[in-house]
Amino acid sequence: MTKKEALLKAAKELFGEHGYAETTFAMISQRAGVAMGLLAHHYGNKEKLFLAAGMDVLESLLARLRSAIEDSPSGAESVRRFCRAYLDACLDPDDHFLVLIRCSPYSDMKTREDRETMTTKFSEVWTMLEACVSEGMRDGTLEPGDARLATQFVSCSLVGAVRTLSLTPYPAQGLPEEVIDRIALALAPCGCKQ
Repeated sequence: MTKKEALLKAAKELFGEHGYAETTFAMISQRAGVAMGLLAHHYGNKEKLFLAAGMDVLESLLARLRSAIEDSPSGAESVRRFCRAYLDACLDPDDHFLVLIRCSPYSDMKTREDRETMTTKFSEVWTMLEACVSEGMRDGTLEPGDARLATQFVSCSLVGAVRTLSLTPYPAQGLPEEVIDRIALALAPCGCKQ
């Protein structure tokens, strides 16, 4: 691992653990075992490093989601696989998913440019999900309707589950599976609903 990679890894860990405000350059360089001057050389300032950490985690999430839905036999199965991969990423400490919660364009991003950069990249996640939902509506494995609204429903369900799993002390055992099953039930064609 290069020193630049070690710095980014340490930044992802610390931003996820402590958030933007509480994480310092000194903490990052100490965790990475790299001089603070090299941190400034590679990333400039804390805002740019925070953005780089968020973008790195988001790129990994997008790759994981693409891989999960590849070769799905139906739109409904793509949605299920997407949800499973999204929640798995949230639960995998090596994925540093907490950085995405803290690096949301709606939270700690300081500049308009950084917020726009993250908003554009975040939209790729939901565009991918909407394509899965649309496919399911076309192939008959999901109830026909407004794919955008259905995607927002799934997004709200996933974001709520992620926040419960990541930020609260009381997630129920089996919550990811329950969320996925209830999303599938809600989107199923009318003849399939119980």
